[in-house]
Amino acid sequence: GDRMWHFAVSVFLVELYGNSLLLTAVYGLVVAGSVLLLGAIIGDWVDKNSRLKVAQTSLVVQNASVILCGIILMIIFLFKTQLLTLYHGWLLTMCYILVITIANIANLASTATAITIQRDWIVVVAGEDRSKLADMNATIRRIDQLTNILAPMAVGQIMTFGSPIIGCGFISGWNLMSMCVEYLLLWKVYQKTPTLALKSAKVEESELKQLNVKKESDLKPAEGVQLIVEKDVSGFEPRQEKEVGCAARIAEPFITFRDGWVAYYNQPVFLAGMGLAFLYMTVLGFDCITTGYAYTQGLSGSVLSLLMGASAVTGIMGTVAFTWLRRKCGLVRTGLISGVAQFACLVLCAISVFMPGSPLDLTVSPFADISARLFESEPLPTIASPEDKPEMVFATGMPNLLNGSTTPANSDPEMSPEPVPLISVSLLFAGVIAARVGLWSFDLTVTQLLQENVVESERGIINGVQNSMNYLLDLLHFIMVILAPNPEAFGLLVLISVSFVAMGHIMYFRFAQKSLGKQLFVCCTPDPKAVPDSSPPGNTSTV
Repeated sequence: GDRMWHFAVSVFLVELYGNSLLLTAVYGLVVAGSVLLLGAIIGDWVDKNSRLKVAQTSLVVQNASVILCGIILMIIFLFKTQLLTLYHGWLLTMCYILVITIANIANLASTATAITIQRDWIVVVAGEDRSKLADMNATIRRIDQLTNILAPMAVGQIMTFGSPIIGCGFISGWNLMSMCVEYLLLWKVYQKTPTLALKSAKVEESELKQLNVKKESDLKPAEGVQLIVEKDVSGFEPRQEKEVGCAARIAEPFITFRDGWVAYYNQPVFLAGMGLAFLYMTVLGFDCITTGYAYTQGLSGSVLSLLMGASAVTGIMGTVAFTWLRRKCGLVRTGLISGVAQFACLVLCAISVFMPGSPLDLTVSPFADISARLFESEPLPTIASPEDKPEMVFATGMPNLLNGSTTPANSDPEMSPEPVPLISVSLLFAGVIAARVGLWSFDLTVTQLLQENVVESERGIINGVQNSMNYLLDLLHFIMVILAPNPEAFGLLVLISVSFVAMGHIMYFRFAQKSLGKQLFVCCTPDPKAVPDSSPPGNTSTV
């Protein structure tokens, strides 16, 4: 249900606003900004409350928000004409704001669910068996990859052969049923794993309070002294606690935000987490940006769907490679090998920029399109009619993927337009698809490093900050595309993306070097769990 909603909400917003991407862009900005600002606070809430309460609350809030949003969207689709005439269209605008707000709440609840289940519950269920933890992480990622394929296909078919209203109703009904099933499954897992109930909220709160008091005492000594006096003098305790509690309640989110980022920076796996975040600063993925570029290069929707299916298959292969490499070479070396494999495949993307068929043109200013739209008030480009659209001939001999014809409209070679080779775009997507093996293996490596190296009392807040870092770099990549939106500049975006991936893996290499030292390049080392005199349980960085 979550994957269906993530796919459908953008389509619904485009449909609502007259095939414009404005509402979708606003929604994306709100979602990214919310996770960036509230990631640490969400993680802190996960840490301070019992596991079952966090999982159930986030699950109910997420699904209830999606159901409510689906109902509101159905009302808007049914009565859009009437809503436009009420209060000069302001009522419809308020409905748009309400939809985006509720959808954002659903995404924040989804973030909390992912943190508590995939970063905390799974560690407790696996216990001390790290191989079991790796297998469970890989299984969850495979399920995620499959739902990424099946969910959009299901929603797309319903909206194609039905209508957006039917799509909204289907998603709302599906989330209602799935919420009940997931709720029962969580309860069963909780009952069968008694260690999930051993989370000590008091210990965690005292640790966080000690961290906050220590940092506040450095900045505000008077407040630290006042806290000590309150503990010693019992006669004035109730009234002073009420006064301090009011001030602390206002300052708590800001203190949590600060402490979360400081704690993240002080983690031994900080460089590994930063390396993963840098991989989000890329256009080399199957998102709307790369898809739009593929359309400008003559690829059809059917070809793109096949390429997306191939990328999902290589992603699943990456999860299999992760489990095999981890058993043979250890966890840290698996990340290093995966990073090298991903970067080697992305070199094909960098080469494609300079191959025949690439639209790279450094003489065209990336800002020309923006300045024309903003200052010269040029109309938006329109889709040409079939009669006016020039026929494109592909030098590779492949059929024209735009309209399905296999021969050019004019058989005279002298009158035919210049051929458009598919070498560049073929190399680009070959690199992107092949790189998914290394990408998902590396992602699973960093995920397990965070699971094993972060103490239980800080799992939520650290993973919340990690999500914030991922969204920050994702935001930067969208800003980069906004600044250079024309196809002639896409080659530069590819080179910048490859550079950021390289920087991310350099950070991970530095982390691996610190963790293993001279043993880094000693491959085929058995897992530490199999070694009799393995390192102490507290030192998990040498996995």
